[in-house]
Amino acid sequence: MSAPIAWILDGIRTPFVKAGGALRHTPVYELGRVAMGEVLARANLDPARIDEVVFGNCAQPAEAANVSRVTALRAGIPEPVPAATVHRNCASGMEAVADGARRIASGEARLVLAGGMESMSQIPIFYPLAYGDWLEGVARAKTLPQKLGAFAAFRPALLKPRIGIVEGLTDLVCGLNMGQTAEVLAREFRIGRPAQDAFALRSHQLAVAARERLREEIVPLFPPPRHEAVIDDIGPREGQTLEALGRLKPYFDRRNGTVTVGNACQITDGAVALLVGDERTAAGWPTPPLGRIRAFAFAGLAPSRMGLGPVFAMAKVLEKTGLGLDDIDRFEINEAFAAQVLACLEAARSESFARAELGRTRALGEIPLDKLNVNGGAIALGHPVGASGARLLLTLLMELRRRGLKRGLASLCVGGGQGAAFLVERDA
Repeated sequence: MSAPIAWILDGIRTPFVKAGGALRHTPVYELGRVAMGEVLARANLDPARIDEVVFGNCAQPAEAANVSRVTALRAGIPEPVPAATVHRNCASGMEAVADGARRIASGEARLVLAGGMESMSQIPIFYPLAYGDWLEGVARAKTLPQKLGAFAAFRPALLKPRIGIVEGLTDLVCGLNMGQTAEVLAREFRIGRPAQDAFALRSHQLAVAARERLREEIVPLFPPPRHEAVIDDIGPREGQTLEALGRLKPYFDRRNGTVTVGNACQITDGAVALLVGDERTAAGWPTPPLGRIRAFAFAGLAPSRMGLGPVFAMAKVLEKTGLGLDDIDRFEINEAFAAQVLACLEAARSESFARAELGRTRALGEIPLDKLNVNGGAIALGHPVGASGARLLLTLLMELRRRGLKRGLASLCVGGGQGAAFLVERDA
C-alpha cells in the first residue's frame, strides 16, 4: 500500500456535555482553547513548531470572526502561525483534518493543529430582518414627527424570534430537518421503532461501560460559574431502558413517525484537538503516534437521504485503498439517528443498492455490530456538530491502540446531503 497521507500524532478532547448544561456559559473559543492547550501540553510541544491551525466550527460566534484564529491565539499559539476555520456541517472536524493532511501532502506544512469545536448551547436566537429595518428607521429619524412616525411603525411581529439551531438543522434545498430525513430512511429501509430503540439502548450501555476508557481521551473542564470539574461525557444514561425509550413519542413526524429524542443524537457542546504531522515529524515524535491516515473521501447525495452519506464516502475510500470491509478491525459511524445508522448497515450489505447507487457490481459488505461504535456513539455521547468528525477519529485510533488492532474506518453523514470517511491504520 502507498505511503500514508499524514499521521495523527496525538489528540485530546473535552467532555461532551448536553447543551444547556454545565457548559451553557462557556463560549466555543474557550472549549477550543482548552483542547488546543492540553494537546500541546501533553506533547510538551513548542507551539512555534506548528505550521497552521485548522479547526471546524459551524455556528461561528459573531464576536469571534474566524473563530479558529481567536481560539489559537487564546491558546498561546504564536501570532505568526496562521489559522483558518472550516465548515462542512457535521463533517467540519473531519474537513479540518483533511485540510491539514492536504497541506502536509503538498509540502506546505509539516505539523498542523486540527480539530473541531461547537457550543450548541450558545447558538443564538435571531430577530427578523424587518426588525433591523425598523431599528434603522428609528436611528435615521431626525425630527420629532419623523421619530414618532418611526416608533408608530413598530409591530409585535417584528420581535418574533428565529431559532438559530432549528434553522441550522433544516435543509434549505429539500425543506426537511435532519430528523425528518431520518424518517425518510426509516420508511425506505423499513426500520421500525423497536430496532431503533434497541440500537439507542446499546449506545448508552456501551458508553457507560466505556467511561473509564473514554477518560483516556478527555481533559477535565472547570466551567464557570460553579467551577466544578466535568471529567466525563454528560449524556450516557446508566439507567436507560427499552421501556423508558418506548414511552417517548415521535418527535419529527408526530402522527406516523418512529424517530424520537431517545433514538436520536443529543445536542451537545465540546471540542477536539489533533496534531497532524508528516512522515519525518512522526518518525521523530517522542511517543508512538496514534496512527496514520491512509485515505479519506467526501461524497454527495440527495439532501433528503443525507443519512446514507457514510456508505457513499466509505465506498470511495475502499476504492482508493483496494480494501474491503472485511479488512477493517473497527468502525465508527456517527449516530446522528439510530434509523440512519441502521439504514447504512442495510445499504452496505445490499447488492441492489450497490448497483443502483454506488456504481458497483457487488455490495460493500457486512459491518458487524461487534466492531461498530464499541464505546458508544452520539446517541449517548452527543453530537457537537463541528467537533464530531474529529472525535470519531480520536476515539477510533485510541481503541485500535488499546486493542492492538490495525485498521479503522470512521464516517459520518452530513446535513445537506454529503458523507465523509477516513481510513486510518496502526502497526498492530
